[in-house]
Amino acid sequence: MLFAAGPIPGWQSTVFPPYFVLGAAFSGFAVVTMLAVMVRSLLKLKDLVTERHLDMLGRMVLATGLMTAFGYVAEVWTAAYAGKYELDTLIDRFTGPYAWSFWGAVFFNFIPMQLLWWRKVRVAAIPAFLIGLSIAVGMWMERYMLLVSTLYRDWLESSVHLYHATFWDWSLYLGFIGFFLAAFLLFVRFLPVISQFEIKEAVEEKAHGEA
Repeated sequence: MLFAAGPIPGWQSTVFPPYFVLGAAFSGFAVVTMLAVMVRSLLKLKDLVTERHLDMLGRMVLATGLMTAFGYVAEVWTAAYAGKYELDTLIDRFTGPYAWSFWGAVFFNFIPMQLLWWRKVRVAAIPAFLIGLSIAVGMWMERYMLLVSTLYRDWLESSVHLYHATFWDWSLYLGFIGFFLAAFLLFVRFLPVISQFEIKEAVEEKAHGEA
């Protein structure tokens, strides 16, 4: 909402707050799918993390992805309707120096995701993991596009300066990824990955099934 309430071209859209949040949910479900596939495979939890769980995750990824895609379309429509600086920013995202981030986000987010319409793909570990990875890359490009392609230009041509990530930018980015993975691996190592309730439920279902 802070972004959308400002005077900066590229962020002035009423759909921007829910679109931004839906993008976070979209990438979040994609990362959860990746983690679920890895934990399921490495810790041999196929009896607890079943195909049904992967199927539901795939459906959530598909649903939030379609909502995010609607945000893309709505943002383009708003900029085209507003004209002037908003339209200039939109055209710059299409053809400017950072066009790779916009088209990369469109491709990696929404093209592989279409495979999730089929259940066989949703419940298959490797395709589900690769689709989640593609979405994670695409959402990184989208955030890069939303921030950099908006802020590197100002109202004056003399204020335009291209942004190039420095060593410290990449170090901070990779450091946060490492921090997350370290915390996640410590959690997996010292705390139950699956709750006792889920385990008891699975044991009860198996016992009734054998009976």
